[in-house]
Amino acid sequence: MAKVLLIVGKLCAGKTTYARALGKSLPAAVLSVDEITLLLGPYLGDRHDEIAGRVQRYLLDKSLELAASGINVILDWGFWTKAARESAREFYAAQGIPCECHYLALDDETWAARVEKRNRAVAAGETEAYPMDENLLAKFRARFEPPDRKEIDVWVEN
Repeated sequence: MAKVLLIVGKLCAGKTTYARALGKSLPAAVLSVDEITLLLGPYLGDRHDEIAGRVQRYLLDKSLELAASGINVILDWGFWTKAARESAREFYAAQGIPCECHYLALDDETWAARVEKRNRAVAAGETEAYPMDENLLAKFRARFEPPDRKEIDVWVEN
């Protein structure tokens, strides 16, 4: 039976790299909110959260279609809060679809270095990603709820 994997982690934790590698090894379809929102424009401004929410709802529906077709699905969008993780698990349980949480853990020093590296790569035009300015970092810090080990199926020290 197909399953759904939630990739949980901080901004710049390596979620997309991990999701893509896991997608090849399983195999699985990787569904990414950032991939779609970046296509709509790198700066969605005040509408970013609204649009990202719509994209998430679309991808949840698409994940059901894929899983029903026997295709494993990886959701690459962070699941920053415990409520978001619980809601996703309940959503898939109600559909009879197995769901796993994979958490990419990293220490603050490594995280700061990755944020700096990503910002340099974005500024140099070497990657298509969101720049991590102080506003985004403050928003993230206010919202992110580190998971506890009981809610995670696969804990990856990154």
